[in-house]
Formats: sequence, structure tokens, C-alpha cells
Amino acid sequence: MNKIICVTLTALLFALSYSASAQQPKRIPRIGYLAAEYGSSPPKDFVQALRDLGYVEGKNIAFEYRTSEGKTGAYPDLLADLIRLNVDIIVTVTSGATLAAKKATSTIPIVMRSSTDPVGTGLVASLAKPGGNVTGLTSVTGELGGKYLELLKEIVPRLSRVVIPAPATSSTEDLFIKETEEPARALKVQLIRFPVRGPEDYESIFRVAVKERANALVVRLPPSTIPASRRKQFTELGVKNRLPAIYGTKVWVESGGLVSYGQDQNMRVQRLAVYVDKIIKGAKPADLPVEAPTKFEFVINLKTAKQIGLTIPPNVLVRADRVIR
Repeated sequence: MNKIICVTLTALLFALSYSASAQQPKRIPRIGYLAAEYGSSPPKDFVQALRDLGYVEGKNIAFEYRTSEGKTGAYPDLLADLIRLNVDIIVTVTSGATLAAKKATSTIPIVMRSSTDPVGTGLVASLAKPGGNVTGLTSVTGELGGKYLELLKEIVPRLSRVVIPAPATSSTEDLFIKETEEPARALKVQLIRFPVRGPEDYESIFRVAVKERANALVVRLPPSTIPASRRKQFTELGVKNRLPAIYGTKVWVESGGLVSYGQDQNMRVQRLAVYVDKIIKGAKPADLPVEAPTKFEFVINLKTAKQIGLTIPPNVLVRADRVIR
């Protein structure tokens, strides 16, 4: 009899325990998205890429969006807030944001959307084996300097002097200049770096370019940190001064820039979502190799070319992935 009572009580306790656990809501993974651009929510393309993988905001995933609005000094406080909220993953948009995130936490997985030199800056031990809490995508834009100059040389055959507007203090820009020096020498092109603090320097960039008799610009300003109106201001100054410029992303060309050559952004967002998905499912950042871009976009704005009195050679035009007329 006692044995029966014991078994019955055990079964009852098990049932109550199971019922209580079944009533506990399953915790939804929270993604901390640390951006530099202006906005109030994660980019729609990233949210859609996760939706394509089965994640629906409010149902099985949640976002905590924070933006520095172009102020790198804001990262520590924003990260402290995300850590306090106990997010499961931190997605970073820029190299500066990733460096700040790695300094802020060694336990929360960090997925970087872009990084010029993750090994050189100490973010990861190697691309194949990151070895810490950081993984994601590298932009390897430093290696693209030669390609930028080659394209400009085809468009502007007499190219000899190029101004490079870039953030005033940036180790990634130092790397870009260093890796572009050799192809510049081969093409007999002089590089002139112009340190940019913000939009207040835009007019000075073109004054210096004219004074230095530059033939073109390689623009190293991250569009994610610049409002659309300011991007438009920059490209209009290019038209006004009749100076060709090549940009790293098509956003600038859509704002009136001449040409861009850079990574396929749609592919980049899709791969970013894949990393987040893998980590949610249990993968460790240390075991996920950092991916370099494999697909690039070449975009030409013929309307801008006409405005500055430039003819794009047919052999260049035919290679464009997209032409804005």
C-alpha cells in the first residue's frame, strides 16, 4: 500500500513539475544591433534575411537596436546598455563598433557585418579560426585600392593624382593607404589623403583637390554614418567641381556619385543572417571562419558622367552590373 502511495505521489509530483515547466514561456533570442547609421530599427534587409531563415520579430526573435549616429565615442555606453539587457548576440556594423564590443565583452558572441582587417586589429586570431567571441564578415577593402585606381585609369586615362577623403583617425584607413601605395606606384598615381572629421570638411576636400590638381577621388567615407542629405551634398560638390570619384558602395552612386565598386550588399546581409542563425542554434564564434567577399558590384551613373563632361568608355560600360541613366 505504501509502495502504491509512493509511486502515485512521485507520478503526481512529476506531472506537476512537467506542467509548470510547460507553462514557462520559452526565452526568445535577443539580438543587439549596434549601428553607426541614423535610424530607429535594424535595417529592413537584415530583418527580412532572418525572416527568410524562419525568424519572426516578436515571435521567435527580438531586437535591441542602438546607434551611435556617427559618433564613435558613444559605443561604450551603448554596449553597456546592450550587455545590461543580456542580449544573446551583438551584431556590429563597423570596425570601430566591433573593436568597442570586443573590449566590452569576451562572452557574448559578436557578429561583424564589416571589418577591413580583423586579424591585424586583433579582433580574431585568424580568418579560418577566429578563436574568440568574434566572427562574421571581412570587407578586405584595403585590397581593393588597386582595383579602384585601375577603374579610374580606364575612365580618366591621364590620371596622375588622386585625393582620398577618409575618416581622420582610423587604423583601417592607414591599412588601405599602405596597401594601395604599391599599385599606385605601378600606375604612376600619387595618393593624397585628406582627413575628414565630418560634413563640415566636404567643401575643403574639393578645394584641396583643385589646388593639388587632382584628377579624381577615391572616397573612403562610410555611408552608414552619413545622412542621405549630406551624401547628396558631397556628390553635388563633385559635379560642381567636375571631379570624377569612385566609391566603395552603390549608395553613393544612387545619391549622384559617378561610379562604385564594392561588395554585393544583398549577399552580405544574407550571410550576416546565416551567422546569427548558426549561433542561435548553438555554434560558437570561435569555430565559425570569418568570410571574405566573393561577389562584387560595379555601378555607373551615366547622368553624373554627362554632368561632369565625362565619357565612360564602352569597354568599361559593358562590365557594369548596373547603369543609372
